[in-house]
Amino acid sequence: MPDLLDEVTEARPHPRQEAAAGVRHHSRFRKRFGRAARGIAGIVALAVIWEVAPRTGVVDPHFVPPLSEVLDAWWGLVQSGELWTHLRASLVRSGVGFGLAVLLAIPLGAAVAWYSLLRDVATPVLEIFRNTAALALLPVFVLILGIGETSKIAIVLFACFFPILLNTISGVASVDPQLLRTARVLGLSPVATFRKVVFPAAVPTIFTGIRISGAAAILVLIAAEMIGATAGLGFLINYSQMNFLIPQMYAGIITTSALGLGVNYALVALERRFSRWRA
Repeated sequence: MPDLLDEVTEARPHPRQEAAAGVRHHSRFRKRFGRAARGIAGIVALAVIWEVAPRTGVVDPHFVPPLSEVLDAWWGLVQSGELWTHLRASLVRSGVGFGLAVLLAIPLGAAVAWYSLLRDVATPVLEIFRNTAALALLPVFVLILGIGETSKIAIVLFACFFPILLNTISGVASVDPQLLRTARVLGLSPVATFRKVVFPAAVPTIFTGIRISGAAAILVLIAAEMIGATAGLGFLINYSQMNFLIPQMYAGIITTSALGLGVNYALVALERRFSRWRA
């Protein structure tokens, strides 16, 4: 079984060298297919354990029903349209809050990293807020903004804002100084330097914050919907638990997990789109 050291130190040509030499990528395809097959095998194994354990008495089927019952409840929610109603409500709230966080945090983070005076003034304030749990402020948002949609979007915005902001600051501030010296020698203006050198180099770090925030947007929203909402996946999970609709509760949890996976893979694809220059 190969370990991490074997994988990292394996001798192989650079992708550009392979392309120049006309090397076919059959081996790379086989590796990806094998990795995907092993991942599917792990999911299948989990599904089998979930189905068998309650039926054999390993776990109490009243609290952990078999997977087939959960999937049946999930399909019932789909057919009735109830699942789409809750999913749509959660997507709108998390999408708006996450989008606002991206639009606000990236420019502000770039400015804080670019200008030392602004960095010195803003850093203490940022440290205070980034160490404050988003859910701890939920009562404040509800008190000020009410129990409607605005407070839920605001709590998602707060939870997503700081990972993106701090990773943007880190990405811009840690750009290779040699690249900046080269840009100055070439006579690039500060705006052109930032657009052509700094921002592309900082994209991987920025997207790390964006992916963290994508997960946080869903997690924080689900918790907020459990406290005060009449629709949403968090409300569905909490309502099902309170009324002992256990298969329906797990159906909501599975939907939340699938949503998180979808968001993560979408952000990974977007990162690759913006990082093509690294290949």
